[in-house]
Parts: sequence; structure tokens; C-alpha cells
Amino acid sequence: MPTIHELITRERERQTHSINLIASENFVSDYVKNAMGTVFTNKYAEGYPGKRWYGGCEFTDQIEQHAIDQAKQLFGADHANVQPHSGTQANLASYLALIKPGDKVLAFKLEHGGHLSHGAPFNASGKYYKFVHYGVSKDTGLIDIDEYTALLREHSDIKLVVTGASSYPRAIDFERMAKIAREHGALFMADVAHISGLVAAGEHQSPVPVADVVTMSTHKTIRGPRGGMILSNSKWANKIDRGVFPGSQGGPLVHVMAAKAAMLEEANKPEFKQYTQQVIKNAQAMAKAFTEVNAERYKVLTGGTDNHMVMVDITGTGKNGLEIERLLGEQSIYVNKNFIPYDPLPVTETSGIRVGSPMLTTLGAVETDMARVVSMIDKAVSGENVNEEAHKFMLELAGRS
Repeated sequence: MPTIHELITRERERQTHSINLIASENFVSDYVKNAMGTVFTNKYAEGYPGKRWYGGCEFTDQIEQHAIDQAKQLFGADHANVQPHSGTQANLASYLALIKPGDKVLAFKLEHGGHLSHGAPFNASGKYYKFVHYGVSKDTGLIDIDEYTALLREHSDIKLVVTGASSYPRAIDFERMAKIAREHGALFMADVAHISGLVAAGEHQSPVPVADVVTMSTHKTIRGPRGGMILSNSKWANKIDRGVFPGSQGGPLVHVMAAKAAMLEEANKPEFKQYTQQVIKNAQAMAKAFTEVNAERYKVLTGGTDNHMVMVDITGTGKNGLEIERLLGEQSIYVNKNFIPYDPLPVTETSGIRVGSPMLTTLGAVETDMARVVSMIDKAVSGENVNEEAHKFMLELAGRS
């Protein structure tokens, strides 16, 4: 068995020498990474700044308050809770705050791009609350607003609407969806786990002005440590805090909150907006490249993307998503298999893959690089060995920085 040090070294080499297109991953800066690997990992701090169940929290309080202040400034929110251990934990805590067990919730269908914590029957959300789901139009692949509205009309007892997605490549009109939800007497919650960085940079419509609660993870487009965060208006602030602690978590991970504070400092800088704009340009360049390299093999869902990800129907390759994921992984290119709407294959196989641009953009990639990457993917699918080409590409990127 390799030592822990050896495994860490190998993982560093894998990340350095491979092309990572997993849309839910990113590279953190040394500033964020160093903040996380500190003595704050030794500290227990149940409670909130100035109201702890342990002594010795004077510096912890300052760390957490700084993260809160940065989050409120960045997103223009009345209230921020930076303690959730993940985006899913943020969602579960928000449900505790907003509704009661057994209440009915309307959310985006998992198979069409939603998330496990939006009422999947095998997730705690689906076990404790009654979910009904809207999806996308079969013709356009876009969120079906007519179905969304009809479900709200049909189920007059819906207490909460949840929006947001993990595999939807188009912009979400939070303002319109919130307006419809309120017309039908429902609270409105937006999960921006994937697009939090885009929202922070002003490159996607923000749900903060129209939502009761906004949840997110912190390790995707916003380039932070693995964790979660909740924003809310002042009306829900106390209930959100109680939903996190003691409702669904014990002590916060103080070292992770320190890293979140570092992440938020970086996201408040002008350079982050420039980075986010390039993330979107690169994703759009990938979408175009898939169509140009072989439109019969690769069908880009919705015809493109407005955010950081591209959803690709790979039925034309003669392979399923699992086979493509494994084949590319063996050649130092990482994607993930993914359901596509109305997918005839099971979740263990899938007819699609999801590719994202955040990690390569962090390394300095631009549009022409994304076309090269898609060309490598097509070569690998055709049976060519592109390991050497992939490694050479990554070394070239490293040389630019």
C-alpha cells in the first residue's frame, strides 16, 4: 500500500498532467489552499460569532465574520451563513428553515439536469418532503415554463419552489420563475451551486434580489474549498442559522471557513470577472468545436451554452457515457457520464457526457485551446492514443503561467 504522502504526490501529478473537463471541479489558488491547511483545523466552534459553545474562539469569530462580510458584499445579500459543509448540506438546512417535513416542494427534475438534493427519492430531501418536478421541453431542451406554471396551478399546496441545476447549460430566468412562484403562494429558493462564480461576477442573472434563500457550493466556478454557503434576505436570517446549527450540523469546519474567506476575497477582485468571462467563452468554443468536428457523433444539447458547461449527446459514437468516460480517462482526459433529458439508458450508463471549462480556464486556456481539446477527444473516441498529445498540451499551458 502506498503511503499517504505518495498518494498525494500521485494525485498532484494526475491533476497537473491531465486535461480535466469535469464541470464541478476547479483548481484553488495557493492562497485558498494555504488558508485551509492551517491550525484552524484544530478548533471546535459550535455556534456563531460572539455566541459559541466553546472558549478560545476570538480568532475564529474574526475569520467567520470576515467570510460573512465578504459574501454579503460580493452577492449583495442581507445575510450569509458560511458554515455548511457542502451544497447539499446548505439545501437540507434551508428546507429545515423554510418548510416542515411532509410539505410539498416543486423542483427541477434530476434526469433533466436537477440535483439529488432537489427531492430525489433516495436522498434525505425526497424522504422528508413531498416533491413534484418540472423538466425541460423535448423540442428545445429548455426549462418548460408552461409545465412549471401548470404544476404550481395543479398543486395549490406547494410551499416552496427550488430552482437551479447541476447539468443545464442555459441561463435560468430566476426573476420570472420567482414571480410565478409568488403568484401561486410559494416561497422561492435558488440553488446556484454550479453557477455561483458566474453570479458573483455578474455574468449570470442573480437570484439574490428575488429569492427568499440562495444556496451554493463553494468549489466549482467560484474556485474555493469544498463546502457550501447560504444567502438569504433578513426575514429568514435567524431560521437559516438555526437550520444549519443546531438543525443539521454540529461544529463548523473553521479551516474551511478560512479558505472560503480567502476565496471570497479573490472573487471580489476585478480579475475574477475577467476569469469568469473567459470560462464562458471557452465553454462556448467547446460547444462549437463538438459540432464542427463531427455533428453526427456529438449532438450539443440546446445547441450551445450560456455558462461553464456543455452537455453532449454521444449516442452517435456508438458508445454510452460510461464507456466514453473510461476511454477518455485512460488517455488523461476527464469528463463525466451524464443523463440527458428523456435518456433511454440507465444512470449507470447514460447517453450523454458533461464537459466544463473552469479548470482549464484557471490554467490560462483560451478558445483555440478548447478546439484542440475537443479534437483530442474525437481522436480518442476514434481509437487513437492521445496520451502524449494531452501531456504536451498541459505542459504548454503550464509554460504560459
